[in-house]
Amino acid sequence: MRNSVIKITIFLSVLILLILCISSFYGPYSGKFYFLKASSYVLPILTVVHFIFLYVLWFKIKEEELTDLPMRNLEYGLYVIFFFYGYKFYQSIRVLGSFEDFENHLLPEGFMTIQITIATLYFLLLALTLLVFLFRKKRVGDYNFEEANKIDSWD
Repeated sequence: MRNSVIKITIFLSVLILLILCISSFYGPYSGKFYFLKASSYVLPILTVVHFIFLYVLWFKIKEEELTDLPMRNLEYGLYVIFFFYGYKFYQSIRVLGSFEDFENHLLPEGFMTIQITIATLYFLLLALTLLVFLFRKKRVGDYNFEEANKIDSWD
């Protein structure tokens, strides 16, 4: 795989993460931003792990280094966060599906457009995250620490 494909994937991941972090403060039913809600900060805090993993992956590919223990721990944390992204995708689809329940109420003009965009971005983020895991395996290598951790006490 060429570095340009990996670079584009990482760039798109960062861009989508930034847009979704901003949209986490948006209230779809009111059309306002809520900066004082604690739940609005969950996604931006969790994406820190994703940003660090993307940086470490690019560094390892650029420097042609192998995997290490901190990278493995970051990736395992990203597995958990991946399921959170899946939940947020499901939640955005549910909000999108609730449009008919509120058709007699006054919803913001861009409700459908914004919710479709957010759902699409979460879907793309899920796909790009899986692609990043594949790039790590193909370009950086597997996590094989059995050889490194073997200590022969008889020598």
